[in-house]
Amino acid sequence: MTFTFTQPSALGPFKPTLILHGGAGSLSRANLPPDLYARYRTSLIRYLTVTRDLLNSGTPALDAACHAVALLEDDPLFNCGRGSVFTESGTIEMEASVMVSSVDPAGPPAGGIKRAAAVSLIKNTRHPILLAKEVLLEADEDGGLGGTSTMHCQLSGRELEEWGWRERALEKKPDRWFWTKKRWEEHRKGLHHDDTYSFNNLVASLDAYSESPFEDDDSEVDEIPSQGTVGAVCLDSWGNLAVATSTGGLTNKKAGRIGDTPTIGAGFWAEAWEEESVNVPQVRPRPSSRRTSGLGKLPVLDQILSQANESLGSCLNPSQPEHPYQPLTGAPPVYSPSTTASYQPYPSPPVRHPWSSSTQPIRKRRRAVAMSGTGNGDSFLRLNAVRTVAALCRLSGPPSVSLADAVRTVTGPNGELQRSAGDRWGRTGEGQGGIIGIEVIDEEHEEEDPQPWAADDCKKRTTEWGVSSSKKKKRGHVVSAFNCGGLFRAYYELDESGVEMPKVMVFHEEY
Repeated sequence: MTFTFTQPSALGPFKPTLILHGGAGSLSRANLPPDLYARYRTSLIRYLTVTRDLLNSGTPALDAACHAVALLEDDPLFNCGRGSVFTESGTIEMEASVMVSSVDPAGPPAGGIKRAAAVSLIKNTRHPILLAKEVLLEADEDGGLGGTSTMHCQLSGRELEEWGWRERALEKKPDRWFWTKKRWEEHRKGLHHDDTYSFNNLVASLDAYSESPFEDDDSEVDEIPSQGTVGAVCLDSWGNLAVATSTGGLTNKKAGRIGDTPTIGAGFWAEAWEEESVNVPQVRPRPSSRRTSGLGKLPVLDQILSQANESLGSCLNPSQPEHPYQPLTGAPPVYSPSTTASYQPYPSPPVRHPWSSSTQPIRKRRRAVAMSGTGNGDSFLRLNAVRTVAALCRLSGPPSVSLADAVRTVTGPNGELQRSAGDRWGRTGEGQGGIIGIEVIDEEHEEEDPQPWAADDCKKRTTEWGVSSSKKKKRGHVVSAFNCGGLFRAYYELDESGVEMPKVMVFHEEY
């Protein structure tokens, strides 16, 4: 498998990063022994590092994300492409989707506006993710002003595949390319059928004169857990975000079933917007016997402390424990200057704050998020899960909700996704899943250094994130959360010396 990419002549101001997922579900050490985990880890590390190298060399986020997912589609360990699960009827029907956005739509590469494309009921295209990408790019051939037929964003079926083979030179593969013996055994086991119709019979039914290209060893059938959707979220050097997602669906799903992966807003999402960033004065709380809860005797001070506490969190109270489900330890976003004049149609009106006798303008910042989900697709559909996360970020505040907190609210333990299962939680697989994502926040102006009273850990993180240095690259913040046994995810995090290292996780704790 070879790909060619058009790369810009120079790199942009952002530090490229990415996060991958390889499915979520009822994972445990009992069904994920060390040797099997090692196989997953090896694959994910390889795909992570290869894709990061592409991003570092200037490859656009969309190309890099699709490349990562195409690698996953060729790996039988994962439920997508080759290795997809079977439907109830014993067929394979794949789905894939892409979506792009940009924290700086004016910057290269062009066309960083929010848009998406998805494909479903795919049977013989080697890389469904590349078919979804071609659907997304189809309208670009005439500057995005094409007719209705080139502006569709959700397509399916045989005619779509034939268009991809004929017009886009995508690779076609026979049914047996996608079949794996392990997925077939999962299919038979789930239907509670006997062994009268084996995998060899399935292969022979297509071509009686060909030998099976698959291994006969089925010793790992019971050990390999049936994983869900795979996905990649990438940030390139120009601040463009892309999400690519691919799946074979649910084991023994009804033929013709459409899941969350090709449904915009349910299993994938990318969005950017401009929001107000009001400077909250840094007030050092002082103990006072005169303060009371509720309608206190000092309502103005109470209001200041309340807003400051919401904005600065643990920095005002360093003794407060962190959230038990902190998704990742990677570097949070850097707030740095950006040219976004084209997205400021009206000047900001002056605003008077309760702690000031004068007016000051409301500062603006650009913000972007991109996410990919995996798990019980029907639950993601009913909740419109990833769009709900984005809405929590965009429509809250100021101060606004971080992507990490919004993801936890929806798909973390006891979150909205889990609660959507009601009393069926833990019995049917309903509500199980996880979300990965990247958040980028780009301020118009540099943030000032913390005041002397700020907690030592906040000073340390400010330096690490590069807030006080305009020479450092702007960063994205990778996040993830899940409510089930495990979520395969791969990303980069800073080690103790400040060097980024590739990391693979499956449980909340280290394997």
